[in-house]
Amino acid sequence: MPKTLHEIDVSLGERSYPILIGEGLLDDCPALLAHARGRQVAIVTNETVAPLFEPRLRRALAGAASALVTVALPDGEAHKDWPSLNRIFDALLADRFDRNCLIVALGGGVVGDMAGFAAATYQRGVDFVQVPTTLLAQVDSSVGGKTAINHPLGKNMIGAFHQPRLVLADVTTLRSLPQRELSAGLAEMLKHGAIADPAYLGELERDMAALLGCEPAPMAAAIARSCEIKAEVVAADEREADRRAILNFGHTFGHAIEAGMGYGAWLHGEAVGAGMIMAAELSRRLGMLDAAACGRLREAVASARLPVSAPRWPAERWLELMSVDKKAEQGTPKFVLLDGLGKAVVRKVPEAPLRETFEACAAGDA
Repeated sequence: MPKTLHEIDVSLGERSYPILIGEGLLDDCPALLAHARGRQVAIVTNETVAPLFEPRLRRALAGAASALVTVALPDGEAHKDWPSLNRIFDALLADRFDRNCLIVALGGGVVGDMAGFAAATYQRGVDFVQVPTTLLAQVDSSVGGKTAINHPLGKNMIGAFHQPRLVLADVTTLRSLPQRELSAGLAEMLKHGAIADPAYLGELERDMAALLGCEPAPMAAAIARSCEIKAEVVAADEREADRRAILNFGHTFGHAIEAGMGYGAWLHGEAVGAGMIMAAELSRRLGMLDAAACGRLREAVASARLPVSAPRWPAERWLELMSVDKKAEQGTPKFVLLDGLGKAVVRKVPEAPLRETFEACAAGDA
């Protein structure tokens, strides 16, 4: 029997929407059917997720939608690009989808970003719903309206802000995830605790075994708290003019790792895990974070079975990769740092401690 365990509102005025978290919601969710009723609906998914969940979602939508098509994209970060985006547009145009259509993103963060970007730009903007099936997407990328594709020179550099109408997180889909994917999602949850709620970080540390075992009740509760934190930040700064940038803790380093290694070699959450350790180490070297807190975060990342060391690259390589980060100003990167656990700030940093951080974290000495 489907059941909603948590409901969180993202408060953005006329663009507000709910996040529903529960079990069995993929098969029976009145809120989703209300958005689909009488409309042309396109399910955007990928070739890995489609056989697992697309038939269930299609059955749920069949009685409500006036037309229903599925677009299954190649799987992986390496395909978050223009050719894959055009496959979505090709399907919408071939079936003559109008401006009242609905796009439903079924999959992880890559699918959600591309489906959302297609929705933001098809006929200058149509509605879409997020149905995230990975932990990373359920706690982070499906919430907040960021949509994008990658460019060879930088991650998520081409995109738009476009809020979904609904986020539907069915925790039962997480049982299908490989261990690496599950750990990748835990990275973003640890991030939320590190930047905004040390008590939540402590709960994650305490419940890590249950979370790695994908136990529904603790998992749903943790997802809900992560979504609450992100929703609060997004409501205060929808377009990342100021406060929302703190959600990028670990990402300046992490995005550099993803780009430098080749998209897909490291999962996004894996790169963010190592990136958070680097950001914490940089914070320590700047006198902002004490060694105990820095060590605690490192142990938490390790307990989630995430990488704790970065690639060993020359400092010039790191600086080159980070110069195209979205937070960079005229090629100079800015970093989300910790002025104590739960207190995130954004600032530029001197080059000397930054170079020291590259060396220390690559050696695993942080």
